[in-house]
Amino acid sequence: MATSKNGGEWTGDSRFFIVNYQTGGILDLMRFVLSGNSDKFLHYSDGVVEQLPRGGDPDHRWVIFVSIIVRKIIAIFGKPMEWFGYLLEFILNLLSLNGNFLGLFYNILHGNVVMPQRGSEMFISAIGHLDGRIDLYKSETLTKEIGEPDFWQKNIQLGIGHKVLMDLCMMASKLAYENAKVVQNVVNIHWKMHFVDFYNCWNDFEKEMSTQVFILCDKPKDANLIVISFRGTEPFDADDWITDFDYSWYEIPKLGKVHMGFLEALGLGSRAKASTFHEQLFMNNQNFTKLENDATIAPSESSESSTMFSDSDAHSVSDQSPESDRPTDTGSKKFKLDMPERTAYYVVRSKLKRLLNEHKDAKFVVTGHSLGGALAILFPTVLVLHEEMNVMERLLGIYTYGQPRVGNRQLGRFMEAHLEHPVPKYFRVVYSNDLVPRLPYDNKTFLFKHFGICQYYNSLYVEQNVDEEPNRNYFGLRFLIPLYLNAGWELIRSFTMGHMYGAEYEECWESVVLRVLGLFLPGISAHSPVDYVNSVRLGTERSTQMSSF
Repeated sequence: MATSKNGGEWTGDSRFFIVNYQTGGILDLMRFVLSGNSDKFLHYSDGVVEQLPRGGDPDHRWVIFVSIIVRKIIAIFGKPMEWFGYLLEFILNLLSLNGNFLGLFYNILHGNVVMPQRGSEMFISAIGHLDGRIDLYKSETLTKEIGEPDFWQKNIQLGIGHKVLMDLCMMASKLAYENAKVVQNVVNIHWKMHFVDFYNCWNDFEKEMSTQVFILCDKPKDANLIVISFRGTEPFDADDWITDFDYSWYEIPKLGKVHMGFLEALGLGSRAKASTFHEQLFMNNQNFTKLENDATIAPSESSESSTMFSDSDAHSVSDQSPESDRPTDTGSKKFKLDMPERTAYYVVRSKLKRLLNEHKDAKFVVTGHSLGGALAILFPTVLVLHEEMNVMERLLGIYTYGQPRVGNRQLGRFMEAHLEHPVPKYFRVVYSNDLVPRLPYDNKTFLFKHFGICQYYNSLYVEQNVDEEPNRNYFGLRFLIPLYLNAGWELIRSFTMGHMYGAEYEECWESVVLRVLGLFLPGISAHSPVDYVNSVRLGTERSTQMSSF
């Protein structure tokens, strides 16, 4: 086994490159910028020396410097962000449960204040308060069409133009930010579908059960559609944002370079011991796979059971406590990557196999917003790597919204060979100046590249299929003024949406406040699910070349 720079381990022909923001101080960072001395911040296998930003390449050093300094700043404000988010969600729920400001004042006077309970079916996340819409776009059409024999053929013909399915995926991506009870309530009661389960899985980068995903079917028996939805970047979770700004990668032979933080979120390795990526990606956890296959042969009577590992599985809705919708274990039990029943990839794969075996005619879609979009595309990528072709044959599509880059061009070519033929199955939706799809940085140092069809919407909700969104790295100087002008237009537009399109599109005061913040950080406000739901429902096609505005 070969050793990496600074003592890490790597296995076989696999290579890795880690940008560690925690192992040096400000003086070390300045020394790195001026001289290219990378010992404190960069950890890499012996095969990637040519990737390092040596002294004659200040542009490479600058990109790494920005990644390190941004993550250091986010880490400094990590706890305050968490506390502020906790307080803000409490206040937002307190107001909504008591009829907003006047209702709360009235209830205080009469001693009838309704107190929010985190983890209950009435406790809504900050994302949910930004966009309170829960009903599907033409839900009766979706329910009727799914049951028709030619539904799949019609969807293939319509492709990305099938707005009903796109809307279901976007709403499921937004719903993934909620706690398990809210998800179950919305799926079963409002959508008239069948909630399967909700999982909190182990994320080795964050060292907690923080990767969240839920699964639904269109109906409990003889289902035609299975939806897997991964939770995205939580607005007040510093670790989620640090992952988005992380440029570390792990190279999978014959497949390409993959974002290391996203692999960790799926439970497929740990940067603390790089050889674990090889073990998880190539050994395919043979003990788990054998048990999984045994369970798949004889599926359980109810699709609501969590997994076949009842004593040590990932937290599912059946063991959610009302105290927290994001449980962790701080006791004596130590979570390890050799316990795949706690990791998102293996938990979801196991449940999906059982559902596909139970529902013989069903196909599945995978979806997610932000970080959830990255996990949504990586999940089938690893299925292909593990040669789960029987599962991949049942894939209907992958729909991601505001998804960051997950790998290099080689990875893109590998997956396009499996997702573009005979018809496209991967659709990446990007709204206007959203910052997150422009991360990690796409340059000759890191080579992160998007792939698949990009359905781009400008701030007028005009759509166009493009290879890459405009201003692909966000920080281009010639786009600076248009960025802020566009943010001003979006603020003005927020006051007219209800009048122009109806009450359903009227923006709440929370969304307007985010628009105001967008005057200072336009890429953050453009990441709001509000604009992605509007884009899908209001989007109009445009065949000519469009501007970024």
